[in-house]
Amino acid sequence: MIRIVIAEDQELLLEAMGNLLNLEDDIEVVGTAVNGEEAILLVNQLQPDVCIMDIEMPEKSGLEAAESLLLDSCKVIILTTFARTGYFQRALKADVRGYLLKDNPSEELASSIRSIMDGRRIYSKELMDEDISETDSLSPSATPTINKGSVKNYLSSIMDKIKLPTG
Repeated sequence: MIRIVIAEDQELLLEAMGNLLNLEDDIEVVGTAVNGEEAILLVNQLQPDVCIMDIEMPEKSGLEAAESLLLDSCKVIILTTFARTGYFQRALKADVRGYLLKDNPSEELASSIRSIMDGRRIYSKELMDEDISETDSLSPSATPTINKGSVKNYLSSIMDKIKLPTG
């Protein structure tokens, strides 16, 4: 059973997310918090497998709480509505395992939780800073995102390499 703490300052969303995740056979919400300070206390007290945090909350943001935790035993997933410059870099430095959009379907959140428990990192491409380069320190288990232009370049390169000699 995957034990979860959820931190979200909008109580209706907090309750809905908790109820949806509790419907999953292998997930149990063991605690809920309405701000970053409460999230830190609950994580330290309950030792969950995963803590899902809203990025912007009172008292401490999700990123500030994640930076305070830095626990190997609890994997942090940050949820947000929109991208802000610099947040993705902070999430990487805080060892956040998931950085996801709130408007994704609940099944996608449950699937992401399972993938993160299997050692992967899940980052929504819409939230990644545009100036991040391929040489930045994403872990080998991070889920890469590739844009259409890159795919076309890779395909062109492959096609050039497998061309048979004419003549």
